[in-house]
Amino acid sequence: MKTILKWKWPITIGLLAITILLFIIAPNLTKQAEEAGSIQLSGDASSQQAAKMLADAGESDQTISVVVELDKALRDVDREQLGNMAKKISALSKTVTSVLNPVESDELESQLVSEDKKTVLIPITVDGPDEEVNDVAQEIRDSIIPSDMTAYVTGEAIINNDVNKSAQEGLKRTEIITVVLIFGLLLAVFRSIVTPFIPLVAVGLTYLLSQSLVAFFIDWFGFPVSNYTQIFLVAILFGIGTDYCILLLSRYKEELSAGHSVEEAIVNTYKTAGRTLLISGLAVFIGFFAIGFADFPIFKSAVAVAVGIAVLLLVLFTIVPVFMLVLKEKLFWPSKKSAAHHDSGLWGWMSKLSVNRPVLSMLVVAIMTVPLLLTYDNSLSFNTVDEIGSNYESVKGLRAIENGFGKGDSLPVQVIIESDEKLANEEMIPYVESLSQRFEQIEGFEKIRTVTRPTGEIIEDLYVDHQLGLMADGLTEAREGLTEIGAGLEQIQSGLAGAGNSGGLGEVAAGLGQLNDQLALTTQGLQQTGNVQQTVGALTAISGQLGQIQQGLAGASGGGKGLSKVTEGLAASNKALTQIADGLTEVSDMMKAMSESDSVRDTGLYIPAGTLESEEFSQVLNRYTFADGKGIKMEVVLSDDPYSPEAIKTVQRLKDAVASEVKGTPFEDASIAFGGISSVNSDLADISSSDFSSTVMIMLISLFVVLSILFRSMIMPLFMIGSLLLTYFTSIAIAELIFENLLGYDGISWAVPFFGFVMLIALGVDYSIFLLDRFREEVESGLSVREAMRVSMAKMGTVIITAAIILAGTFGAMMPSGVLSLMQIASIVVIGLLLYGLIVLPLLIPAITVSFDRGVWWPFGIKKKK
Repeated sequence: MKTILKWKWPITIGLLAITILLFIIAPNLTKQAEEAGSIQLSGDASSQQAAKMLADAGESDQTISVVVELDKALRDVDREQLGNMAKKISALSKTVTSVLNPVESDELESQLVSEDKKTVLIPITVDGPDEEVNDVAQEIRDSIIPSDMTAYVTGEAIINNDVNKSAQEGLKRTEIITVVLIFGLLLAVFRSIVTPFIPLVAVGLTYLLSQSLVAFFIDWFGFPVSNYTQIFLVAILFGIGTDYCILLLSRYKEELSAGHSVEEAIVNTYKTAGRTLLISGLAVFIGFFAIGFADFPIFKSAVAVAVGIAVLLLVLFTIVPVFMLVLKEKLFWPSKKSAAHHDSGLWGWMSKLSVNRPVLSMLVVAIMTVPLLLTYDNSLSFNTVDEIGSNYESVKGLRAIENGFGKGDSLPVQVIIESDEKLANEEMIPYVESLSQRFEQIEGFEKIRTVTRPTGEIIEDLYVDHQLGLMADGLTEAREGLTEIGAGLEQIQSGLAGAGNSGGLGEVAAGLGQLNDQLALTTQGLQQTGNVQQTVGALTAISGQLGQIQQGLAGASGGGKGLSKVTEGLAASNKALTQIADGLTEVSDMMKAMSESDSVRDTGLYIPAGTLESEEFSQVLNRYTFADGKGIKMEVVLSDDPYSPEAIKTVQRLKDAVASEVKGTPFEDASIAFGGISSVNSDLADISSSDFSSTVMIMLISLFVVLSILFRSMIMPLFMIGSLLLTYFTSIAIAELIFENLLGYDGISWAVPFFGFVMLIALGVDYSIFLLDRFREEVESGLSVREAMRVSMAKMGTVIITAAIILAGTFGAMMPSGVLSLMQIASIVVIGLLLYGLIVLPLLIPAITVSFDRGVWWPFGIKKKK
């Protein structure tokens, strides 16, 4: 420390110069956070695989909608206006790849206009990143939507953009409130106009330098970043930095009061409080550094705080001593006393319970915390919309869709199937419908749109039972036709028989009689056996013989006009027989194809050859296939809110259904992924849960090792960490009661438990270090364990309570941010810090410590100072 004081000006000027230079040339951290977004999943996640499959095929996975709310039911004038809007949107830019005109056809109108005809959707597909999607949305607002129309532009990309904007606006509010709050609290604590500026300058310098370093690390090394990065840097650095300054300044004041010179006071301050500060800072650094081992980028982004802690320690050990040396006693002007000098009356009173009656003290803590712990059920919410509230246009549009079409229609789940072989053919498409049928059995399913159900309704013509019914009708018509032909031939035969045997007409009549008998037998056989092929053969033979008779009559002499009519009648009968035979041949071929089709046996569906080439079906294929027919898209509409926990469970049921249904089918080797916000949330639930457990374990083990080394004890770290775990779960239980039971949210936002845990554990450990390091100092000076704890509590109580209030205040400054997850994190940390500083730390830690007596330093022990 003496060396630092000796070179104070070069060190100070150099650090200031580096800070200013880096701040000027560093990348924009705010911009980096916006680009990273609020949700970052790995490429292995199903939702990301779905997006990649579509992107690789040149298909955009970015869909937005213009939602129009009409005062009256849809009229012709509205149809004209909406049609014009759709055309203008199509012509906006090259990034707009498709626009569905809701009034272009009856089919589209049935899909895109609500039942009450007052809500209309114009779906728009945009090929580009989120930034381009939002640019298109802004163009639509500015130049397409009439000023007198109630319309909103919404979609997943737009909602996420609003979340980012809300977070950045919240950051600005938090920064201002934090600075004002800290200045006011320090003014009240130290009763000095000068003192508050020391922490603010030190922490402000730390924040600027840390922010610049983190921005460079993001550019150079791909350092993780998210919307949380800057907000946590502000809250933690200003909070913990102020706490550390209070610890240093309080001890500095104490040393000055003891009669030491300014330089001696500074040296002694850093030997004692500086050691405590270093231990605390190292513990916090390790806690946040451990987050770097997380897999989830959102969680990992909090590792930037570790950079901030390292810079903070540098500033506290270089810049703050300079202020002490230069300002001397004037640092506390105009007050000659500091609240930090007074023993804590509250903690002094609480020590009578925790030190003298430790079991009762532990029981009091249990009574206050256990009932709250029993209420905690870990209900998590993945509702991004709740993050920003209902005032944003994107949220209003989403609500309009829910009101007009149902909750699930706003953001359906996409099932993406892709194979190396063509799937859009007559043999493969029936398996798509088989999957659709399986989905219908799932709880939470409402409807599906795909190649076999473009409007959400089943195409009956594709089902074999329907086709067999049509064939049965055809066979009935064939039998009736044969009966009519037989009756006609019988009349001709009677006429020829009445003409006698002149010109061989009698023989002709006899021949017709035989053919008529054969025809009757054939008709009877078709009715009894349904043997189409045999019937076709018999009809072909009859037709041939009938043709011979017709030719014979045409060459016969006599008969005149009557014979000519007979010949024409025979020709008509023969033509009818040929048509029936041709029709039956088609039926026979179709039945043969059905019998040889695997899809018929597996799915009960059959698509006749040529069906997919029809103009009507080609439009369906364009919408629900991609990659030249090698990919199939299915849109599953859920019955629940796409953001709800129920929707996440439904997605998992869909995944399980697909896994079992595709076994033994051509889709078994295909790539299948699930897209849409419900799928994204399902992936978030899986990865956040697993990453939380592993990262927390790494963090706790790291803290235990560090604290064991620094305190030369394996007992202290156990109850220090245990007390913080008790505080965390009690705090989150209270937060859950507030936000879920009182305010009506689905639960605690999915990222909150992780960040709340990391913040509370990493920051709360400081206060136990403050107390127990002073306790170590008093024991080494010769006091008994119980007396040392009483003295330590009296001396450190005010410092710790003040520090906890200030840190709680900096996190409380996040409450006006308007971002739900930040408000919930702030609630957990504020509740936790106050609970720890006022209840758990003064009642539980001393009680456990004195119960172990000097065994608390097991296995290393402690020696008195000579």
